Amino acid sequence: MPSPILRGEDETPAMLIAIILHLLAAVVWVGGMLFAYVCLRPVAATLLETPQRLGLWIGVLRRFFLFVWLAVVILPASGFYLASGMFGGLARAPLHVDIMLGAGALMILLFLHAYFAPYRRLRRAVAAEDYGEGARQLAQIRRLVGINTLLGLAVIALAGGGRVLGL
Repeated sequence: MPSPILRGEDETPAMLIAIILHLLAAVVWVGGMLFAYVCLRPVAATLLETPQRLGLWIGVLRRFFLFVWLAVVILPASGFYLASGMFGGLARAPLHVDIMLGAGALMILLFLHAYFAPYRRLRRAVAAEDYGEGARQLAQIRRLVGINTLLGLAVIALAGGGRVLGL
């Protein structure tokens, strides 16, 4: 039975592996952000005092960011590979692929900023027991994660419906 995503002639084992890796990386990254933002954050904010909450977030982000780094490598690599195999390159890809590429690039840039700026400052502030500064940095990370979550959900919706919508 042909894949609903790939055309019959595109269904090589490498292409199938690429689409699986691409989908899993997107789901892990976006799903992790959604969980952290919608489920973990509100509970941590109500149950934990600032020092404990900041310590929790440093530990959570340290672990989660390992998966995001994998996604930041897998998504563009698999996406470019898929575009090459399915469309003969990005120049011949449909509009929804270009939009996904642009939104994905923006998501990666926002992640890199979050990782190298507020996350780094959060760790330094907590190590120095400057919990006010740590809370400010965590709030900046929260805003970036909120934006990235919305972008990620939009990209997933576009990936699922772009071809159907004729984009």
